[in-house]
Amino acid sequence: MFKHAIVRKPGENFSEGLTTVGQGGLGLPVYWKALEQHAAYCKALEACGLQLTVLEKDLDHPDSTFVEDAAVLMKQAAVLTHPGAESRAGEVARIREPLLQFFPKHYEITAPGTLDGGDICEADQHFFIGISHRTNAAGARQLADFLAQEGYTASFVDVRAMTTILHLKSGISYIGDNTLVLMDELADHPQFQGYRIIRVTESERYAANCVRINDRVFIAAGFAVLEASLKQHGYRPWALDMSEYRKMDGGLSCLSLRF
Repeated sequence: MFKHAIVRKPGENFSEGLTTVGQGGLGLPVYWKALEQHAAYCKALEACGLQLTVLEKDLDHPDSTFVEDAAVLMKQAAVLTHPGAESRAGEVARIREPLLQFFPKHYEITAPGTLDGGDICEADQHFFIGISHRTNAAGARQLADFLAQEGYTASFVDVRAMTTILHLKSGISYIGDNTLVLMDELADHPQFQGYRIIRVTESERYAANCVRINDRVFIAAGFAVLEASLKQHGYRPWALDMSEYRKMDGGLSCLSLRF
């Protein structure tokens, strides 16, 4: 059960952040819509029983509303990351103080390792670590070592050859009950054998980034097939409009650190 979440409001220069999809027909985000969607996301977290730490906008880092990339959380410790994009490096320093108020025990990814939290999928006592264009092998090995020290196992999933996702968690979510939500391109990967899999079709692949929040599953609005499938498997989906964050390669998990 999650009790807390850390979020950061998007700044007025949110549209100046990094994106691989914004030029592909989706256009630039509309700031007032991004604010409305962020507020709705926060209200949904609170409705699920979470107490929020809301950080003010960070205009020095347009991508900083995607707080998940700055840290990886375990039950008793946090790992401060070393983002793969140089422009995002300062985000870690800005989240250090609020995060370490909750997690005095912590580790840090250091060069030559790079690691984005969006490449890390926790599945109970096991962590899937994506090796991507943002998370390199050195960073992945450092994280695996830290996890082992805390009693967790880890495995690597190389997504560098994929052109459809930026981070591993763009295509995978763990929603409890030994169940993974997986985009079609990842669903047959040998690392995921032994799990119950809910497949996400190509036309709905953005929705593969969903997040279990206590007894609800947040999903992006507008993806009726996945929503129906979740209901059929006994889950309670909560659809949230994510249109403006999708334009910046962001998903539901990216907008909070949950613990």
